[in-house]
Amino acid sequence: MPASTTPPPFTLEIEDHGNTAVIRCHGKLVAGHTELLYAPVSQLLPTHRRLILDLSHLTHMDSMGLGALVRLYVSSRTKGCELELRHIGKKVRDLLIMTNLLPAFTIVGEHDIRM
Repeated sequence: MPASTTPPPFTLEIEDHGNTAVIRCHGKLVAGHTELLYAPVSQLLPTHRRLILDLSHLTHMDSMGLGALVRLYVSSRTKGCELELRHIGKKVRDLLIMTNLLPAFTIVGEHDIRM
């Protein structure tokens, strides 16, 4: 019997627009799957001036997911790249407020997806 392949709980799509990349996040950004975000996005830092993380389809994020966002923030600042969060949901916003990280990020638009 062939082993079933369960899709990862988190996926992303990257649209490259020259110096800007839009990264659409889908699913759950949780422990054990944060490298699915960090690894491909960090590879964009040397070649892009602006990265936009579209979180409109992010359904859940835990503390490890938040840690991945912070790692990307620090890496982008180091490389002189602007990191923007777009369409954050209420739960992500609340998590950023609770951890006092909301002011660190550039937030554009908000999206109310129940997490």
